[in-house]
Amino acid sequence: MKNPHYISTVFSLFKKELMSYFNSPIAYIFIGIFLVVGNWLFFSPFFLAGQASLRSYFMLLPWVLLFLAPAITMRLWSEEKQSGTIEFLLTLPVTNWQVVWAKFLSAFIFMFLSLLLSLTLPITVSYLGDLDVGPVIGGYVGGGLLGAAYLALGLFISSLTRNQIIAFIVALAVCFGLFMLSSEMVLISLPQWLANIVNSLGVGSHFYNLARGVIDTKDIIYYFSFTGLFLWLNVKVLELRNWR
Repeated sequence: MKNPHYISTVFSLFKKELMSYFNSPIAYIFIGIFLVVGNWLFFSPFFLAGQASLRSYFMLLPWVLLFLAPAITMRLWSEEKQSGTIEFLLTLPVTNWQVVWAKFLSAFIFMFLSLLLSLTLPITVSYLGDLDVGPVIGGYVGGGLLGAAYLALGLFISSLTRNQIIAFIVALAVCFGLFMLSSEMVLISLPQWLANIVNSLGVGSHFYNLARGVIDTKDIIYYFSFTGLFLWLNVKVLELRNWR
């Protein structure tokens, strides 16, 4: 178990990072775009379908997160490098893990708040019909885990460059590639044994399993492992920089 000083240091860094989002208009722009796009894409076909279901929203959510997560993480390390504050940050009496945890947790809480504000959708739909709560819970759990995976990957990529635009584009491209691994377009061209392996590696298949309301431990372990791997890689990048 981590000692209280370790946790308090992470919390102090986390508060600083989180406040940096809300001290500029960018946070409100991101949240506004996330809610407007999500609601518009959902309600456009909703009344034509005539069903009290959020299935179409959770089909779209990974694509919205695909853009939101790299936009959140692109500045986390790139801005530090560009401004030169990374040198000061890494000479403070804090560990690389503490800094990485603080940046990741601040990004995750920011994304979580965006998801939380979208709860108006299931509340509205439940008034319009008999909403099945299971897939809604699974969809939000899956969205949180998928978002965490995207954020960890985006944070790692941001640590590799000082250019925010490059960090955004590369993170977007890699997230898109990992999501498309489990698409039919990719799987249909592969032998069955290889398709099963590729499908299990893709981030999309695990999300849609959860969005059906089936919360399986293998999907949760996958996301925790994926997120942990890229946070660990982020720490290794910092260690390499310190060594240099």
